[in-house]
Amino acid sequence: MFEIVAGDIGGTKTLLGVFRDTDAGLVEIRTGRFASRDYDSFGALLAAFLAAEPGRRFDAACLAVAGPVIAGACTTTNLPWRLDETEVAGHVGAPRARLLNDVQAAAWGVLRLPESSLAVINAGRRPRHPGNAALIAAGTGLGEALLYWDGARHHAIATEGGHGDFAPHSDVEIELLRYLRARHGGHVSWERVLSGPGLRNIYGFLRQAEGATEPPWLSRRLEQGDAAAAIAEVGLAGGDPVCVAALETFAHIYGVEAGNLALKGLALGGVYIGGGIAPKILPALRGGAFMRGFTDKGRFAGLLAGIRVVVSLESRVALLGAARLAAELAAGSRQPRLDQS
Repeated sequence: MFEIVAGDIGGTKTLLGVFRDTDAGLVEIRTGRFASRDYDSFGALLAAFLAAEPGRRFDAACLAVAGPVIAGACTTTNLPWRLDETEVAGHVGAPRARLLNDVQAAAWGVLRLPESSLAVINAGRRPRHPGNAALIAAGTGLGEALLYWDGARHHAIATEGGHGDFAPHSDVEIELLRYLRARHGGHVSWERVLSGPGLRNIYGFLRQAEGATEPPWLSRRLEQGDAAAAIAEVGLAGGDPVCVAALETFAHIYGVEAGNLALKGLALGGVYIGGGIAPKILPALRGGAFMRGFTDKGRFAGLLAGIRVVVSLESRVALLGAARLAAELAAGSRQPRLDQS
């Protein structure tokens, strides 16, 4: 029996949990949710969480981090934090700790989700044998991961594909690229369009391109809270034509890049959509624009149409994936795996 600490560190929120690994599986003891930007460092945030565990000893820790993990360290992409496995182990008081990319952790965890935690976008054709799969996740940023199938198990592979060059797919998107190049000084990544800020970018472009005056009530909504959430909600309700167009454009571009990822990984085993945005815009993803973008791949359109596409409804999948790896670390395996499926 082991006690472990797991975490999912994002640009907007951080989830931390204490779990006990028992013969019956992982048991959740306590979890906490924190606004990431309320803390100057991860060490300060972790101390706040562990204040309720004075003197408690842990066997391992694993943190899923929004950013590239290189040689056991990570400078987070959307936060001014640097994390190091040795320092994390010291803060937790555990003999070992592991950092991994957050989407890699989610990819490791998503395969274990029950069907009740998945929403089907495209039923596809179930392959006779398991194969490669892929995960794309838009939230504060855009994450992508591949799940390589070696014939016996999956291996979760981290990528930074979200920072690759955005490729426009239509005349409107070519103009969107020009708009974003002017705003961001040249390079435009997929994350600039497929994320919460990305939806705001698309909306701003369409509002300008169409010359449509923004209604005062909508201006107030955009100023008072999460602008991307407001655009999505108004778009789903059909309350403003520019919001409707922005959401449809977002869904189409999401499908385009998901299809690109499926081709690059030959993800015949399925494409998973994670992140915080997808569950909130399910009707838009099911409305046709996503799959039109996903399958519009010329001679490979038929191949893409046969791939199962599902949305993860489990918001804590990266945390649960990190907890499973922490349990392997605690068990003392020589080479902890991210690959069992």
